[in-house]
Amino acid sequence: METEMGLQQILPLIQTSVELGLITGLTVLALFLSYSMLNVCDLSTDGCFTLGAAVGGIVALAGQPWLSLPAAMCAGVLSGLLTAVLQTRMGINSLLAGIIVNTGLYSVNIGIMGGSSQLNMNRTATAFSLVKDALKDTAFASQYRIIVAAAAVALVVIILSLFLRTRLGLAIRATGDNPAMVRSSSINPVFTTTVGLCVSNAFTGLSGCLLGQYQKSVNIDIGSGMVTIALASLLIGGVFFGKRKIPVRAIGAVIGAIIFRLIYAAALRLNMPTFMLKAVSSVIVILALSGPYLRRQGGDAFHRWQARKEAE
Repeated sequence: METEMGLQQILPLIQTSVELGLITGLTVLALFLSYSMLNVCDLSTDGCFTLGAAVGGIVALAGQPWLSLPAAMCAGVLSGLLTAVLQTRMGINSLLAGIIVNTGLYSVNIGIMGGSSQLNMNRTATAFSLVKDALKDTAFASQYRIIVAAAAVALVVIILSLFLRTRLGLAIRATGDNPAMVRSSSINPVFTTTVGLCVSNAFTGLSGCLLGQYQKSVNIDIGSGMVTIALASLLIGGVFFGKRKIPVRAIGAVIGAIIFRLIYAAALRLNMPTFMLKAVSSVIVILALSGPYLRRQGGDAFHRWQARKEAE
């Protein structure tokens, strides 16, 4: 009986983690494009995520829940365009450009939400509620959240995989791999960087929109720390799928987001205070970034120890 009660408590927690992992996985795919492919660390992610949530929430409140998804993506494109212009046209360092845009978007997001720091969508039709109604009286009625999230992720993974195989996509990858070679060729790095940031921020905006509709509310801090979460998830996925083909790496990035959410859920299950979750994110990022170095150091230490043993 105790085992059954334990499973009844754990399974919903796992399902929620998977749902949130899929939704935030869209932001991880955005960083997969900008950070892994284009080699640009876009620090405007937090503000762009909130921008997508705010625009999507306003459009949904206006009675257009399906239109809210492309609207949020268009808002993300504008955010990426601004970041790219600051970086490529005005000579501002990419990190500073992201910080500047992220700071400015706070005021923009407040303005979009009508001067309020929160939008309530409890009585508003959303993409999730529409799919729930469509699946009514079917075997999948209770799984509408994960269906919406999985469908969005599958669509973005397919689009991203096909896009990176096009001539423009290959040019974006070349820009990230060898900027010097790109500058000496016929490829325009300003254009490829701009397109890459616009596309990646479109995914971030969609992710924010879906999370806002998932939670039935949008808070001005909904995107707080999202760049850290996405980076940690991307690095976790890279541990298992780092040197595979693009579609597999993209799927691995989403799996990394799910794993990250499961770690979050485990921390909450252990009654860790919520204010410590940011520290958990930071520790995960540190371990993921320093993992290869620590493995090399550990291997070198083992070989030295083995050599001493043999010498004795």
